[in-house]
Amino acid sequence: MSNYEHSFGLDQNRETKRETPAPASAVATNLQHPSYEPPVGFNAVQPATHRASTVIFPNVAAMRSRDWRQKNGYTYGLHGTPTTFTLEARLAAIEGARHCILCPSGLSAIALVDLALVGQGDAVMLPANVYGPSRELAERLLTGWGITVQIYDPLDLVATRAAITQHTRLMWLEAPGSVTMEMPDLVALIRLAREHSVVTALDNTWSAGIALKPFDLGVDISMQALTKYQSGGADVLMGSVTTRDDALHERLLYAHMRLGLGVGGDDASLVLRGLHSLALRYGAHDASARRVAAWLQTCPEVQTVLHPALPGSPGHANWVRDCSAAAGLFSFTFKPWVQEGQVDAFVDALQLFKIGYSWGGPVSLVVPYDMKGMRGDSWAYASPVVRLNIGLEDADDLIADLAQAMRACLR
Repeated sequence: MSNYEHSFGLDQNRETKRETPAPASAVATNLQHPSYEPPVGFNAVQPATHRASTVIFPNVAAMRSRDWRQKNGYTYGLHGTPTTFTLEARLAAIEGARHCILCPSGLSAIALVDLALVGQGDAVMLPANVYGPSRELAERLLTGWGITVQIYDPLDLVATRAAITQHTRLMWLEAPGSVTMEMPDLVALIRLAREHSVVTALDNTWSAGIALKPFDLGVDISMQALTKYQSGGADVLMGSVTTRDDALHERLLYAHMRLGLGVGGDDASLVLRGLHSLALRYGAHDASARRVAAWLQTCPEVQTVLHPALPGSPGHANWVRDCSAAAGLFSFTFKPWVQEGQVDAFVDALQLFKIGYSWGGPVSLVVPYDMKGMRGDSWAYASPVVRLNIGLEDADDLIADLAQAMRACLR
């Protein structure tokens, strides 16, 4: 073994290295070529965090032979490291998928699906209760590229069937609907899409892949905002796209590469750490949310509680059939006599609930929504909707916080 190989921990039994002169003694050079290499066989509960843009090849032949689309080797940090590949594998296993692609956010994952699967002259279908930024993306960007956006009522199968055209390529599904929490008949919608050779993509963030198994129902693509339950700490932005279909995965992968949707190793490591407690946290969110929702049903100021697991909530029967659990997110409306200003005062009076977007984190959140502005005359309730994210606080304390705010502002 040469002095160079000895000082840098290299072994000639590995892949052949090209001849390299002895390193300079300058500090600047030695800082870029450390001599320590960790011993083979080190293992720990938490996978190592690999940060990389450049990936080093042992020789030109290895560089030329590696395929960035495959996970049996590494080519460039944008296309994956051991950390991101590990996270993708675990996420795919949770949902029962074959493939997973990471994106910098949930919205970027939605954009990936749109841009990979629809183009000029095509049409994409969005449910009327779709995640707001997804609709903004479609109506403000996709239409400018010659793509038609079709808004459909996910609870009206007859009208949805009539809306499908020969140009429809992609149907987005929300389970449940954003803010208003309707649980659609996914089985019927997926069957309808297949009859017309339309690809289905489900926003499965609410279920975290725990409460609902999308591919068992026949969904083609599942998208999640890992920002929510997988992270769990309200401090990471990330998204994922999973599928069982090899051809769809390849289309998504090429779009992912061309858009440059990379994810850093540090963020991937944080989500991997969050996965250890995902099932426990999800169960705790679910149990507390049901307790709070049941209490709200007893309040004289409340008109309706929109929670898929509660009888009477829109699509409850579909939730019973398709889901094994529920999340910590739900909404409710006040009686018609409660005015918007009173709703705002109620939200401001809450102490444990913090005002903020997103959900799935440890702290309970609240946001009021003007559904008339979002849905127009189709919205049946007069009062604004209040959406709650039930965090990991004690449920009795959260109920007490809601009660004191009602006493202060509504009674």
